[in-house]
Amino acid sequence: MADLDDPRPGAAPPQLQQLLTDASLVLTVRGRRADVVLAAPLRRNPQTPATWRAFAALTDWLDTRADVVVLSAQGATFSAGLDRRAFTPEGVPGELSLPALAALDDEQLDTTIAQYQHGFTGWGQGSFVSIAAVQGHAIGAGFQLALACDLRIAADDVQFAMRETALGLVPDLGGTLPLVEAVGYPRALEICATGRFVGAAESLACGLVQEVVPAAELAGAVDRLADTLLDGDAGAIAATKALLRGALSRDGVQQRAAERRAQAERLRRLAAGTAG
Repeated sequence: MADLDDPRPGAAPPQLQQLLTDASLVLTVRGRRADVVLAAPLRRNPQTPATWRAFAALTDWLDTRADVVVLSAQGATFSAGLDRRAFTPEGVPGELSLPALAALDDEQLDTTIAQYQHGFTGWGQGSFVSIAAVQGHAIGAGFQLALACDLRIAADDVQFAMRETALGLVPDLGGTLPLVEAVGYPRALEICATGRFVGAAESLACGLVQEVVPAAELAGAVDRLADTLLDGDAGAIAATKALLRGALSRDGVQQRAAERRAQAERLRRLAAGTAG
């Protein structure tokens, strides 16, 4: 990947800006908050590999530049998922169609899908806290994109759906683990196997989202959460996020040891006056 360093704080370098433009994404950085907007509302904000390459480069670049990243979308739909052209023999111009992917050998196919997945993992693995503001439909890759974020606030018209099985596929963009973590295995299986829509009330009740608000109040609710996070100690929040994200992969002894290491680092920073 091209060097994305830029001496101007908050300014996306030209290489990254071109990736964002190609993927119909808009980036705004204000202080320690970044806003990323899916900006193809007339096409219901579809996703392509170009979208995922832009996500990967963007989240890598933002990791040391933002404490809070808000992901939102223009129009009535958060994201209708994978661009339907990918299912045609012609595919999306400049990208591999699904039939072309199927023709790759095992190693090539694994590498290609891993590259696609990197566009999703950065939202949760970064040191920043990511917030998805979700309205309308979030289907397939759109659902997985919302799941990739740390926190989700939804409008009362939200409709989540994992439609991959109806197409003879599986969710493969990193969405299976956060879905199981949020709702448990039985509910996750039922949601994926049926491909049904999950509305706002159910999403809140089962833990898919942390808050539901009227659609007209979505931006305000996200701003309030972002402001609260930005008012906190960024270093302590990032360290706590790392502890929580790793908790399920550790046993009790390992988790307590991780807490001790993290706390030792925080105590030393406080004593040295470098906390934050």
